[in-house]
Amino acid sequence: MDIVPETRADTVNSQADAGGREGLMTRLRRHWRRIVLAVAAFIALPYVLILLYTVEFVRPVSTLMLSDLVLLRGYDRQWVEFDAISPNLVQAVMMSEDGQYCRHAGVDWGEMRAVVNEALAGEQTRGASTIPMQTAKNLFLWNGRSFLRKVMELPLAVVADFVWSKRRLMEIYLNIAEWGPGIYGIEAAAQHHFGVSAAKLSRRQAALLAVSLPNPFERNAGKPGRGLQQLARLIERRASRSGEYIKCLYD
Repeated sequence: MDIVPETRADTVNSQADAGGREGLMTRLRRHWRRIVLAVAAFIALPYVLILLYTVEFVRPVSTLMLSDLVLLRGYDRQWVEFDAISPNLVQAVMMSEDGQYCRHAGVDWGEMRAVVNEALAGEQTRGASTIPMQTAKNLFLWNGRSFLRKVMELPLAVVADFVWSKRRLMEIYLNIAEWGPGIYGIEAAAQHHFGVSAAKLSRRQAALLAVSLPNPFERNAGKPGRGLQQLARLIERRASRSGEYIKCLYD
């Protein structure tokens, strides 16, 4: 086997690489306090915003909305107060997304344990996200399955549920949820899909919007297929019997 002798250029490049690594480490050691403070501020920012969003006239925007603005796509969102949203929609969303909304404190730990056990057993897991968890994800985090995102999402959901009233939390959720490309919030969704205001949604329209939430790009509430219609009928029946489950919002 031939051995290629090391050239002067190789030696110089090796020394340059070593010098570059040492320089990088030196800069990191020199600025580690600033780096730690920047990371801490990034982690703390959502919790500061949660406190800010307790103020009723503040109208939060989600990370997806900000992304649409940065990418110059724009979006349609018309904020409406909780009392201007049809109870049909609130009932349907709760029965579809989080039936224990009024009973848990941000996270449904029973459902979470069941999902973990299923995952450990190698079974296909079902969703265990509550409305507070989805609100935290939409406001501060990103889409897609990620262990890191879930770790960040859980404490945010618990804090949001503790700081905000259930009505305020639901109001924010329904005003930032995405119901189609660039369609955010229930007012824009109701007008886009059915040509009515959020206050005028019927039980069937509300159920169709609720069951489209998990995947609004493939589930079109305004043009539902047979499967979506069947799912909507199920949620409509559940919503009609949801009185005891929504007391925290209408008492």
